[in-house]
Amino acid sequence: MSLQTFSLFVPACFAINMAFGPNNVLSLSNGAREGVRTSVLASAGRLVAFAIMIAIAGLGLGALLMASQTLFTLIKFGGAAYLVWIGIKLIRSGPALVAHANGDGAPHAPTPLAKLAKQEFLVAAGNPKAILVFTAFFPQFVDRSAYATSFTVLGVTFLVLELVAIAVYAALGARLGSVANGARGFKWFNRVSGTLMIGFGIMLAFVRRPAT
Repeated sequence: MSLQTFSLFVPACFAINMAFGPNNVLSLSNGAREGVRTSVLASAGRLVAFAIMIAIAGLGLGALLMASQTLFTLIKFGGAAYLVWIGIKLIRSGPALVAHANGDGAPHAPTPLAKLAKQEFLVAAGNPKAILVFTAFFPQFVDRSAYATSFTVLGVTFLVLELVAIAVYAALGARLGSVANGARGFKWFNRVSGTLMIGFGIMLAFVRRPAT
């Protein structure tokens, strides 16, 4: 892969990483409730899901997955239902999930990291549009004479840039959390985050399989 090709890939890829979607809303919400460090560590679940998707796309199975109407529909509706469920859970959580403080200033126990990581994994894995990125976007930059090496470089670069985006959203969430300042503020923050999740779930339910 030439340096020129790679220099075109990086900004285009980072724009995808920074796109305001369900996983980044999750980082934003986790950053506000649990702090930057926990939000970034929890994103390991997302990175694992994306790494698996990249491997699937690299092996050529991504196109087959996209070609299967049944499999695409199952993943789509499963992911949509999960996003709506998370959204409802956030809206109903109120200040009880706030890790920093409750109404009387006493801290709440933080959400287990494993649970947050699992949530990140399921949100990423339940979005068929993600594997479409690796199946349709990556090949535009792959060096055909060194397919495996160039696809691996693109995959690793994507994951590194994704981690940067995660840190940005987690830090922004932590900042918004400090501005919320108290149980009532966090309750409204959870409502907004939950509403966004439900919105993403509804949009995902209407995503159509790309024409082959």
